[in-house]
This record gives sequence, C-alpha cells and structure tokens, in this order.
Amino acid sequence: MYRYNLTIGSILEHGVRWVPKQEIVYRDIKRYTYKDLRDRVCKLASALEEIGVKRGTRVAVLEWDSHRYLECYFAIPMMGAVLHTVNVRLSPEDILYTMQHAGDEVVLVNKDFVPLMESLKDKLTTVKQYIITTDDELPETTLTDIEYEEVLKRAGNYEFPDLDENTMATLAYTTGTTGKPKGVWFTHRKLVLHTLAVAIEYSGYEDGTISFRSNDVYMPLTPMFHVHAWGLPYVATLLGVKQVYPGRYEPSLIIDLIKKEGITFSHCVPTILEMILSNLPENIDLTGLKLIVGGSKLQKGLALRAMSKGIKVAAAYGMSETCPFLTAAKLKPNLQNIDDGAKVEFLIKTGFPIPLVHLRVVHDDFTDVKPDEKDMGEIVVRAPWLTDTYLKDPEKTKELWAGGWLHTGDIAVVDEEGYITIVDRLKDVVKSGGEWISTLTLENLLSLHPKVREVAVIGIPDEKWGERPLAIIVPMPGEKPTQEELREHLMKFVEEGKITKWAVPDRFEIVDEIPKTSVGKIDKKVLRQMYSS
Repeated sequence: MYRYNLTIGSILEHGVRWVPKQEIVYRDIKRYTYKDLRDRVCKLASALEEIGVKRGTRVAVLEWDSHRYLECYFAIPMMGAVLHTVNVRLSPEDILYTMQHAGDEVVLVNKDFVPLMESLKDKLTTVKQYIITTDDELPETTLTDIEYEEVLKRAGNYEFPDLDENTMATLAYTTGTTGKPKGVWFTHRKLVLHTLAVAIEYSGYEDGTISFRSNDVYMPLTPMFHVHAWGLPYVATLLGVKQVYPGRYEPSLIIDLIKKEGITFSHCVPTILEMILSNLPENIDLTGLKLIVGGSKLQKGLALRAMSKGIKVAAAYGMSETCPFLTAAKLKPNLQNIDDGAKVEFLIKTGFPIPLVHLRVVHDDFTDVKPDEKDMGEIVVRAPWLTDTYLKDPEKTKELWAGGWLHTGDIAVVDEEGYITIVDRLKDVVKSGGEWISTLTLENLLSLHPKVREVAVIGIPDEKWGERPLAIIVPMPGEKPTQEELREHLMKFVEEGKITKWAVPDRFEIVDEIPKTSVGKIDKKVLRQMYSS
C-alpha cells in the first residue's frame, strides 16, 4: 500500500495535466503557459538547491504580485523548504523583526526593495544568499550578483521529494496591531484541504452570485504576501484558469488589465475596490467581473456603487491565522427568489461557513448565542487548515486556542438562516454607558449617504459615559456633508429601529484621507491615537 500525502505539488500537477497550454500573464511584460510554469518551478528548485536550500530552509520573498511569486508558491514548499511571504508594507523595523524571527537564510528580493535590504543586511545575520528579481536590468548593489532569470536559464532539472503532508510549507506574520507581528504557519496538508474547500465553495454551488470555474480569468488584488493571496492562486492553478498578475498595484493598469485580458474573477479589501471605482472612467463599466471582498466590512454603500458599474460583489471572512477562508456570503436555495434589495443585505453579511469549517458564536461562558440581532458573542472556530501555533510564542498560542477552539476576537450575531454578521472587533466595539455600540453598523449606515466616500467609526474617551463613537468621514469629490446632515441621515435608521438613538455619534470629522494598515485595512489603532485626546 502507498500512503498518499496531500502536498502542494498535486495542485500544480493537476492544473498542468488539465490545461498545459493555458496562459499565465504578468502585466504587459510576460506571457507563458502552465507547462512553462511547471518547467520554471523545477528550474527554480534546482537553482535554490545549488545555493544551499534544503528541507526546512526558510526562504523569504519580497516581491510584487507576479508570475515569479506564483513560481515561489510552488517551488519552495515542494522542495520541503519553507516559503516566508514577507509583508513588504510593514515598517522596516517590523520587516527586520519578522525575518530575524523566521530565521530566513535565502532572500528573493524585487529590485524595488533592494535599498531596504541593503539597509537591513548587517542585522540579518541568518541570511546567507540573496537573489534579485527584476523586470529589466540588475541594479547596482552589494547584496549579490545573482539575478532570478539568469539562474533559471542555467538551472537543470529537479526531482521533487516525496514529502510528509505535515511538513511546514509557508510562514507569514500578522500585521501586529498590538505588539510585535506573530508568525503563523501552514503545512502542505492544510493548504491542500483549504484549496479543495474553497474550490468547492465557489464552484460547487449554483447560487446566482459568485462562482469560480475553469472558464474564468483570474487576477489577484489581495497582495500575494497576505495569507497566500487568500489561497486563491492555488485554487486558480487547480482549476486551470487563465491567470493574470498585475505587479505593483496601479489603478489605471488594473482597470486596463481587467478590460484587455477579460478578467472575470478577483478579490480585494474594500479600500482597493474604492480605489478602482474612484479611478474608473464614467463611460466604462466592469460587467462580467466577480469580486470577493474581505479583510474589512463590505459596506452597503460601496457594494451598491460596485453593482452600479456591473460588478458582482459578495463578502467573505477569514484571518491570517485561518489560512484564511472561514465564511462566504452566498445565497441558500430558499433565498434565490427574494427581491434584489434583500439579496444585497445577505451578500454583505460576513457569510455562511464554507465546507469543513465548524464555526460558533459564543458568550463568555462558551454557550452559543441565539439567532437574534441583539445577542452578540465571539466567533470561535475549528477547521483542518487553522494554524496550530504562533511560531515560537507558546503564551499567545494558549490564548489563541483557549478551550480547544481558535478565538478570532470578532464579535458577531447569527440570523435564523445561520448567516454570521460581524458587528465589531472585540477591541473596536464602543463601550458607552454600559452599552455596546457597533462601529461596523454605523460605518455601513453612513456609507449609504450620497456625500460619503469612505467612513471609519472609533470610540473616544468620554468623562461621563466612558466612551462615545466618533465618525471620521472622507467625502465624495466636491462634497462636504454637514454635521446636521449626517446626524439626520442616521436618525432615519433610529426611526426604523436599526440602531438606537444612543448610538448616533456626537461628532463627525471630515478628512481628506483615512490611515490604512499594510494590507489596506482602515487603521483604527492610528485613528484612536489621533483622536483620543
């Protein structure tokens, strides 16, 4: 008998066997086939072996979304080495910390990040070798004279080893909203099971909203360093779809690629969707594009703006610790015929657990909440692809897995159909006069005001009530909503019973922009620092 191990190589092999001539495109620079991808993955592994990469070696990648990154997704783990997807948007101090903590030995670094690596080189004591990736000429640098394409040209064939499915495959770090970034890691088995479950989720249900199938054209708009671009490049390769990689995100290029290459499926955080819509020419719509929106709440106002441009949108939810998918917003069979207005309300919910996810919303005593908008609790989960531990951090691991369930720190409610709606992060909910006020609910309602382009709500200290909500508004171009207009807008929802009068902010701040985290989420930590005094 042969013990079959679930390893990443099986994902690549299936895609190549199924559609060897399918295209993979990088900007307007590179175009090749799935067979070429397989050949280049072998050559990359051979080149890495030549410079000392072996099983267990940590290989860091600092790169934009490219065909090269996709090759690293496969070659490095398939060797038995560990792919460390470095978050290039962290501060230099945090990048240094994550690379030191990981113990990286080899670094693949895009030309754009060479100055950063040069500044950190002397402190990266574990690093033995650098390889430069570039779209043109090799820059002058003291790091190395090894260039990615040149080493692939010289590389020979490579025989990938038979790996145990529980071998560590990838390593990434949380964005460190409190304290230092924490290392989360995933085995081959976890990544394969996550890939299969997400493929089933988006190709196994005929729900009339969003599907991902072999005739789609895929382009990620979530950085490839961020939890494997939500794992969707692995799904895309398994399904054999045409894949397009945009490199560094530039609004005009993204829109051009969507139209020119016929992109039909993508995923992003709300701020990227906002960027696309704000840069979309009036005479162009994006009919045919299906977009999963996660990372932050998909606000109804933004969803409706996207839909007006022909984009199908639906929410999804996960975390760095969960590989990441946990839920997706799709319509159950008994909801197919509800009116369009009601459908939108379901599509912006956090969603329904995807296959193999056991998700609960619980009170402090671990009892489940009732299906009631007012009965809130924390989301806790079990699934076969969750990170087992924070790397080298047993204390934080105990907190994460208290009671044998992974604690998300997200506060949610459940409806009668079993759909989850996150109402806030445990650390973001406003605690005012003994009552909890959901910042996400206020943000969603304010996003419906025609003069509001972007909104964030935070709690600020209040002598009498402990905290009160503050709304920070980026207006639509040429608009400046007044305090009274915004207050009257929210009072309509008070009259409808959607929020209490107590939840209406006492103050609204109009600003030019709202600070974002390294992965494009609104940075409420920074906002609280700015406004807490």
